[in-house]
Amino acid sequence: MKIITSILAASILLVSCNQYQKTKSGLAYKITHGGNKEKLKQGQFVKMNIRFTVGPKDSVLTSTFEHIPAYLMVDTARAGKYSFLELLPLCAKGDKVDFSLSVDTLKKMGMIPDYNNVFVRKGIIKGKLEIVNVFASDKETNEDYKKENDKEKAKEIADLEKYTKDKNIKTQKSENGVLVEIENAGTEPKADTGKQVSVFYKGYTIDGKVFDTNTGKDAQHKDPINVVLGRHGVIPGWEEGLKFFGKGGKGKFYIPAMMAYGPQGNPPVILPFTNLVFDIEVVDVTVAPPPAAPQMPQMPQHP
Repeated sequence: MKIITSILAASILLVSCNQYQKTKSGLAYKITHGGNKEKLKQGQFVKMNIRFTVGPKDSVLTSTFEHIPAYLMVDTARAGKYSFLELLPLCAKGDKVDFSLSVDTLKKMGMIPDYNNVFVRKGIIKGKLEIVNVFASDKETNEDYKKENDKEKAKEIADLEKYTKDKNIKTQKSENGVLVEIENAGTEPKADTGKQVSVFYKGYTIDGKVFDTNTGKDAQHKDPINVVLGRHGVIPGWEEGLKFFGKGGKGKFYIPAMMAYGPQGNPPVILPFTNLVFDIEVVDVTVAPPPAAPQMPQMPQHP
């Protein structure tokens, strides 16, 4: 009996130590303080990492821990309901927060359109938040964000360099880190700013999953794509990679995510922070047609 009583007492103590609190809207949370007592204030800028997981296996919905932290301004007037934003004024630099969201509650509040195989009835979304740093001005925040962007791009380039080295692929590197494998450099004229380049291509992820192509049996459209360099109609990696080729050129681009679709990705096909590979063949290089003139608004017709 004494043993059972001791176990029960220990269980109650464990629960009380790990007990979650709730915000006014019902968001359950637990803060592990990092030692800084100065709470976040209105107008400050927060650098933070955040992760959302769902399901019995804690499948990751989204996470910044492995890449670029999130940045936002503390706005107590627009904290929202049933959101991690409610928790920011309770936190200080260095704090870590665990929180959970009911899928049913999110559904009732219209924050998710409907139940599906991810957001199931009675499901729970778990959140993890870490306050990395706090800035007083927009200028400081932007400077730090740029450093994190540069760090992420350097990591992606290093990953691609290791990948190509391990496979004995010889590449040249563009100014901003696109690795270009040249099978045939092509002839004059060379692709350059202001030129129109006609290209056959196949795009895929490092693990070989094709997401778009205009060549071969998987092509949804079989005409070459026309790209005018300098008009930014394609991802930055293409703008730089194509300049290594002339008419008849053939090769591959190994493009770091930050020179492709970056933190946003192109869901559901391309996930955030995905490095990409493109097989390309330059069909032709010509003088670009002039850009279309903007249409003038029409004057109203009078009877």
